[in-house]
Amino acid sequence: MAIDESEDALLDGLVRSAFQIMGVLTRIGAEHDLSLTQLRVLGILRDRRPRMSDLAAFLGLDKSTLSGLVARAESRGLMTRAPNPTDKRAIDVLITDAGRELTEQMYREARAVLAPATGRLDERQRRQLAQLLEPVITPPLSPT
Repeated sequence: MAIDESEDALLDGLVRSAFQIMGVLTRIGAEHDLSLTQLRVLGILRDRRPRMSDLAAFLGLDKSTLSGLVARAESRGLMTRAPNPTDKRAIDVLITDAGRELTEQMYREARAVLAPATGRLDERQRRQLAQLLEPVITPPLSPT
């Protein structure tokens, strides 16, 4: 089977950009005493109210691992748990006002650090790149 050079170039670009972005996010998270996984959860919760079970599955974590992660964030006032409004057996995870404020602060920090790279693209190119990446990215949790 022949190796498709465009697929190799795409994979190389995705991997290199992932490493660059993960490095930035890991550093910013560490400055706020948050792991990369906690950053991911806060990012997910910005516009969703997932069930604990759905969030654990999406992140590839055991429910007990996610429960501990959420408990630590709850103790800092960043997240909270609440009964699901349609299924009283399920528990949802929600971002708090403090969690939302911290998340927005970290997004501003990430934008500033990545600005030299993203600034090489004009507005049209940035929109186009975002659109091209969308089908590549894992589908997000459905809002509940």
